[in-house]
Amino acid sequence: MSAFSMSQLAFVADGVFYAVLNEFFQRELAAEGYSGVEVRVTPARTEIIIRATQTQEILGVQGRRIRELTSLVQKRFKFPENTVELYAEKVSFRGLCAIAQCESLKYKLLNGVAVRRACYGVVRYIMESGAKGCEVVVSGKLRGARAKAMKFVDGFMMGPKNPLPDMVTIMEPKEEAPILAPVSESREEAVAPIAVAPVEA
Repeated sequence: MSAFSMSQLAFVADGVFYAVLNEFFQRELAAEGYSGVEVRVTPARTEIIIRATQTQEILGVQGRRIRELTSLVQKRFKFPENTVELYAEKVSFRGLCAIAQCESLKYKLLNGVAVRRACYGVVRYIMESGAKGCEVVVSGKLRGARAKAMKFVDGFMMGPKNPLPDMVTIMEPKEEAPILAPVSESREEAVAPIAVAPVEA
């Protein structure tokens, strides 16, 4: 087995860092509508951009909460002093963000809202936000002791039943003969006369 190169090890380390950071923010910022994180590495510092629906709650009073999160990230991943900065970015289209809608559905279910009502409410909000299609799947012990899965679909969804073509070919339009005089066509079919046999007296 060949040894891994430095670029491969760095690639894996970046992936592990992103996964652990994302899990940390999911636990810490679940109530603030956490919707993802973006990491930008520059020679001077590492910038971490947190996307959420309630950015003011992440910033806190006079920026206290964001400073606490910065300190936690710096100690957890052993960054040097003043080399990591956290920013909060508001999700522009909350209805089109799958993570935000998943968190919204989770809190509805935890507050005791019926499963069908909560799921149909999320699907309706997503479609009203301009989505082409939406699918919500909830699984587990929903009502009884037996586990099951419920699926709610609206609009157009890509999948095995209606996949997109692998290659699209654009055809040239057909050349039609020019119309020199007005033409009238009858849409009614001609009815053939029915022959009646003579009746013998």
